[in-house]
Amino acid sequence: MVVQVVDYRIDRRSGVATYLQIVQQTKQALRLGLLVPGDRLPTAKQVVEATAINPNTVLKAYRELEREGLVAPRPGLGTFVLRTLAHEEAAPDSPLRAELAVWAAKARQTGLDRDDVTALVAAVVDEEYTARPGDAAAKDKGNL
Repeated sequence: MVVQVVDYRIDRRSGVATYLQIVQQTKQALRLGLLVPGDRLPTAKQVVEATAINPNTVLKAYRELEREGLVAPRPGLGTFVLRTLAHEEAAPDSPLRAELAVWAAKARQTGLDRDDVTALVAAVVDEEYTARPGDAAAKDKGNL
């Protein structure tokens, strides 16, 4: 069993509930393969110490992840990852990720800041995954 530490970053100005930020960041770590089945999530106490949030907020996030079948608590041991959301194409050494890294570097060099890039990527992803009339492949993508 490997103990994996996730560094949660809480943005109090985002308008997103704190517990949802923890859920989203955990799912992102699962998608990127940073967390794998058998890994232990940080304890509520560790998260509270690192982020200065209420322990109940952490527990609410972990309960949501448990409800989704991603993690399970083991009394006295912690909360452990049950399944991954990772795809090979998103792995750190994948060609697709390398292409995206090159693109992000170009975007930064042109003067786009993080928020500009996030907005641009979100817009393109929304366009790509929104079903177009008569496009079954796009419809399937939109249901992921």
